[in-house]
Amino acid sequence: MVSSTETPVMIISTYPDRETVSKIASELVGAGIAACVNISAVSSFYSWKGEVVEGEAEHLAIFKTTSGRRTDLKKRIGETHPYDVPEIAEIPISDINEPYLRWMSLGHWGIEPAAVDTQQQS
Repeated sequence: MVSSTETPVMIISTYPDRETVSKIASELVGAGIAACVNISAVSSFYSWKGEVVEGEAEHLAIFKTTSGRRTDLKKRIGETHPYDVPEIAEIPISDINEPYLRWMSLGHWGIEPAAVDTQQQS
């Protein structure tokens, strides 16, 4: 059984450019705070100071972690984010495939999920 501190969550945030988000993603994965970060180019419309703005191209980062690490992850995103008002939104994961869940919950980041399965059966 997976403990409540090992429940998977996703944290999303947008960044102004690929270089910035790649640097932050590498730091957070390297520090063991995020298991994985997906990065994708997006277009955004938003309200800012009473005006509707079509923003420059941004990059959406989907940070995958466990609920036990989410507070540290959100804090680090906030500390390193270049925006005045960054989006730091948590999305709980209600269903996930078992090998990926074990990989995340056991902290075997950097080891293929199949290797975790093999280690669990030994």
